[in-house]
Amino acid sequence: MKWLKIGLLLLAGLLFTGCTSREDIEESFPMSMEVEGFSAVNQDGEKVDLEDLKGSIWITDFIFTNCDTVCLPMTANMAHLQNKLKEENLESGVKLVSFSIDPENDTPDALKEYSQRYQADLKQWTFLTGYSQEDIELFANRSFNSPAAKVDGSNQFVHGTSFYLVSDNGTVLKQYEGVSDPPFEEIIADIKKLN
Repeated sequence: MKWLKIGLLLLAGLLFTGCTSREDIEESFPMSMEVEGFSAVNQDGEKVDLEDLKGSIWITDFIFTNCDTVCLPMTANMAHLQNKLKEENLESGVKLVSFSIDPENDTPDALKEYSQRYQADLKQWTFLTGYSQEDIELFANRSFNSPAAKVDGSNQFVHGTSFYLVSDNGTVLKQYEGVSDPPFEEIIADIKKLN
């Protein structure tokens, strides 16, 4: 009789877990911002837009190749995250996306060279450019609530230093520290919740 009760409790627990909807899971995250449509080109000069990313969970950030401060550790941390995703066998359903906030200088060739410095697996990690400066600033502000602006009289830019978790339908769900001590295990756990 004791084993029957335990079995019924386990079955009830499984049924309750199975009733959790995708919307309920997404609502458990602290953010809910729709990513605006965009048109870009990647490091290979191929066109990429929001529809190309839908259907995959993605982690994104904003960087530029001439950055002499935060972009270096951010990109190294994204490379580390890529390795962790592979260790967890999550690379097939998760994309990494780095938007350049310096489209004038960050040509596809410049982004390709930059990606090679970090041994990025470009089947999973995409570096984007090919839009106007105004477009990327508005996109970062509106879609991610992230600053992005050229510093007057300098080749440097002000930009956010977070990694963002985006659902497979293009909703920003959460942001994480991207420069110093990113919470890799938390990011992996959050991705697993969405799978």
